[in-house]
Amino acid sequence: MGRQTEMSSTINLLFAVILSFLVSSLYGLTDTIAFNQTLKDGDLLISGEKSFVLGFFAPENSSGRRYVGIWYQRIPEQTVVWVANRDSPVNGTSGILFIDATGNLVIQDKKTNVSVWNTSLSSPVTGIKAYSAQLQDTGNLVLFRDRRSINWQSFDYPTNTLLPFMKFGVDKKTGLNRHLTSWKSPGDPGTGEYEFKMEVNGTPQVFLNRGPVRVWRTGPWSGVGWSGVPEMSRNYIFNLDYTENEDEVTMSYWIRDPSVHSIFVLNESGRVNRLTWQGDDVNKWVGFWSAPKDQCDAYAHCGAFSKCNTFNPGAFECTCLPGFRPNSSREWYLRDGVHGCRRNNTDVCHNREGFLLLSHMKVPDTKMARVNKTIGLKQCEELCLKNCSCTGYASANISAGGMGCITWYDDLIDIKEFTNGGQDIYIRVSASDLVKKSKGLRGKRLIVTMIVPIAAVILMLCCCLVMKIRKGKRLQSKTSLQSEWSSEMGKDVDDTAPADVLMYDLNTIRAATDNFSAANKLGEGGFGSVYKGKLQNEQLVAIKRLSKTSGQGMVEFKNEVTLIARLQHRNLVRLLGCCIQQGEKMLVYEYLPNKSLDSFIFENTSGISLDWKKRFEIILGIARGLLYLHQDSRLKIIHRDLKASNVLLDASMQPKISDFGMARIFGGDQMYANTNRVVGTYGYMSPEYAMEGHFSVKSDVFSFGVMLLEIVSGRKNKNQFNENSLNLIGDVWDFWSEEKALEIVDPSLAESYDGGEVLRCIHVGLLCVQAFPNDRPTMSEVVFMLSNETNLPHPNPPGFIFKHGNTAQCSSSMSAGNQSVNEVSITNMEGR
Repeated sequence: MGRQTEMSSTINLLFAVILSFLVSSLYGLTDTIAFNQTLKDGDLLISGEKSFVLGFFAPENSSGRRYVGIWYQRIPEQTVVWVANRDSPVNGTSGILFIDATGNLVIQDKKTNVSVWNTSLSSPVTGIKAYSAQLQDTGNLVLFRDRRSINWQSFDYPTNTLLPFMKFGVDKKTGLNRHLTSWKSPGDPGTGEYEFKMEVNGTPQVFLNRGPVRVWRTGPWSGVGWSGVPEMSRNYIFNLDYTENEDEVTMSYWIRDPSVHSIFVLNESGRVNRLTWQGDDVNKWVGFWSAPKDQCDAYAHCGAFSKCNTFNPGAFECTCLPGFRPNSSREWYLRDGVHGCRRNNTDVCHNREGFLLLSHMKVPDTKMARVNKTIGLKQCEELCLKNCSCTGYASANISAGGMGCITWYDDLIDIKEFTNGGQDIYIRVSASDLVKKSKGLRGKRLIVTMIVPIAAVILMLCCCLVMKIRKGKRLQSKTSLQSEWSSEMGKDVDDTAPADVLMYDLNTIRAATDNFSAANKLGEGGFGSVYKGKLQNEQLVAIKRLSKTSGQGMVEFKNEVTLIARLQHRNLVRLLGCCIQQGEKMLVYEYLPNKSLDSFIFENTSGISLDWKKRFEIILGIARGLLYLHQDSRLKIIHRDLKASNVLLDASMQPKISDFGMARIFGGDQMYANTNRVVGTYGYMSPEYAMEGHFSVKSDVFSFGVMLLEIVSGRKNKNQFNENSLNLIGDVWDFWSEEKALEIVDPSLAESYDGGEVLRCIHVGLLCVQAFPNDRPTMSEVVFMLSNETNLPHPNPPGFIFKHGNTAQCSSSMSAGNQSVNEVSITNMEGR
């Protein structure tokens, strides 16, 4: 009896094992194919953590053609990231995948017994039973022997998608070049006509090609990113690894938050896109970056020895480099720059020639360039100067303070100019062009004074001298201001300062602040320090003194002066004047005794508590000031850095928007603009601005929404409500969705607030921070909704928030904090 029981148990156990194997085979509950197993059409491999799936699929409108591919398991929209037999489909559902006797993975049409694809391994095979193929959680299909040595992997043969951890580039030992090729069409994954591939001739750079034709170029690696992709230095959801050594030149990336899905895709129309999956009610891939994006991205668009920029809409984008003129004046006049430019003076060989600096450039094609990584910029100049064929030079690694040297020995082609980013390049020019340029840098004012009669020059100087004597060292008149402004700014004479702004003498500022004493210091930020001052007429002022290391340069300084002088509104700070003497850059404002809003709502050290009535008045005041900027002023202004620390409070606690250094003017009909230089503060930036550089009035609306929620809650956006929360926006959305929005209200308000008014503010705040700009209201609508009890639309999910299970996740790590954009960095690895 016992023997029968034992035998019965053995049979049952064997049956269970067989059943388990059959279920696994039928339903794809395994990540591995062994040598003696077959994956039929309808079976699936699923990676261990259920991240990716491998199986047969048919694209839409594929007429029954079947392919083996890999796609995401947890994304409802089937997103195929790799295809095996992309050029050899199986007709119908008779396809199988298995490991054959040669150790190759093979796709075979069982109906015809014809193999349509295999891994093409030719090395002798021993121990064939030890071979297996596994789908890993990275999306990599790996062919193993004994689970130790990798014989083949799909990551070495990408199709149109670059996944995290997948290497892109050249293996110098094997000659393998991992690159992307587009699909032929959305219904045909066959090899398309576009190719995105690294080339290592000269210096490594990546090209987008359409067959033999160059379409776009990334530029060489600069130490912080590709020279022609300045957005790479602002990546915030992923890190980049760049490796260049004797074994390989490769790039890969990895996502900081593993719950976020982000990929690079080369699509059928020849665009490289970075896509991030956004779930919840959106449920689609959202594009955050793409290239090429404008006419200046077209390879060699302006021809040789020219640069391209799109700064001035309507103007011709091509400009000859300094020291060069158009090859064909007629074509240049007709806005056809393809013929390029030629030297003004060809005598640039050991005849007192030199170099002119161009900044913020995508440096020229480096296919004919040479690199020396052991010398600095000064030695690089000497090296180029010795060789008459050298046309220019630049630093090979700007992250190391200008280490390494690139020198060019051919036409300089495919140069693009950015407002920010890129790198410096030095162009070889003749001695005569050096002289011309140095004179030109003095501006049109100097040129005019050289050509007018001497008597007129003397008269002008005398007038300026008399004016200076009369005014002393206190204030400057408009004429004096233009002189100071032009000379200190290094600008043209017609690039004038506004007439409404006074120029203060540096000694006057020093006297007013007791030589910038610590006792008069009101605060300090990344821009520098702010001091309280008292002028000789007893007027109190606030003086913003920009530090030498401030990110706000002369352009931003001038921008703030010229903008604020033209704006008059009770909810905008009033600029009295400025000082730009002896290398100093200072702004003189009206003095506001209660400092900034953030000092009251976040870390209240003043002892003055803001009750709800006052907070609501501040919210309305900020909204009206922003409405004035967007709609009611003579100029249409986008602030771009609206946050609590940039809202000042006067003696009666009325809010005044300040800090216009990053603001931009829009034309009357202009709806949006693009920039390669994203400025502002993380946590307040809208998704489309932070990720793509697109900004509009709706970007400011997003920032206002964040600040409104901060005022209601008394919390910074980056602060977590509890250990499961991500940031303020996510917490408010969760509480709102659970109809518990009042739980987010600042506890210091106790019960002394109007619940209906607070809920309306929270509702409006969520409408302002919606992910897509078209969903957000305008500021005129915001003011109306805040001021009236009216039915409000239901908000869509806010920007930067994804939902996974019961936990809010952020599509951007930057939204978890309010740090400056300048703090974002890329992890670079070279020569490891």
